[in-house]
Amino acid sequence: MSTQTVQTAGVAAMPRVNLMPPEIAEAERFRRLQLAMGGAVVLSAVVVGFLYHNAKSGISSAQAELATAQQQQTSLNAKLQDLSSVSQTYDSVHAKQVLLQQAMGQEVRWSYVLNDLSFRIPSNVWLTAVQAEETAADPAATLQPGGTPGAIGSVLFNVTAYKHNDVATWLDSLAKEKGFANPSFSSSNETVIGTRGVVSATTSTDLTSDALSNRYTPKAGS
Repeated sequence: MSTQTVQTAGVAAMPRVNLMPPEIAEAERFRRLQLAMGGAVVLSAVVVGFLYHNAKSGISSAQAELATAQQQQTSLNAKLQDLSSVSQTYDSVHAKQVLLQQAMGQEVRWSYVLNDLSFRIPSNVWLTAVQAEETAADPAATLQPGGTPGAIGSVLFNVTAYKHNDVATWLDSLAKEKGFANPSFSSSNETVIGTRGVVSATTSTDLTSDALSNRYTPKAGS
């Protein structure tokens, strides 16, 4: 118990008596301190729980992103394997195309050549034999006198005509044919078929690269 004096203006001081025992007041202060500390502990637990939840969520999110990245990597690796197979197939096809070009690059389609030539044969001339010879062009080879630069072969024609002038017309026709150059005759003789006098002649022409089909040669830009 304690006694305090209370004094106000114009009023005589009155004693104030605290009847609460000191032990009870001390116990009340201790109880309030306990409540404050309990609140602080609860608040700390809430904060820690919140931080733990956020950290756990962040870890889960990171793990999910890692799993997604791993799946994407697996998918990309599978696609790379497929592309590798396609690339190998392309390389194989390209290699075969190169071999085909090398093997058929000097192709002459004789069915086309002879068909075109049939429209140029003069009416008084008949072919009795055709012999073709193809040779690989050699840029380093020495050109023979009267030879054709870049010739890839030659064709020999045995013909029968009414007159020597018809043979000359035939040679003119050969000179106009694509892929032929430097036509000439090596021999001729007069003979008789039945009662008709005719001329048998052996003629020839050089074969140039213009006669090549080029169907296996890569086009520019391809």
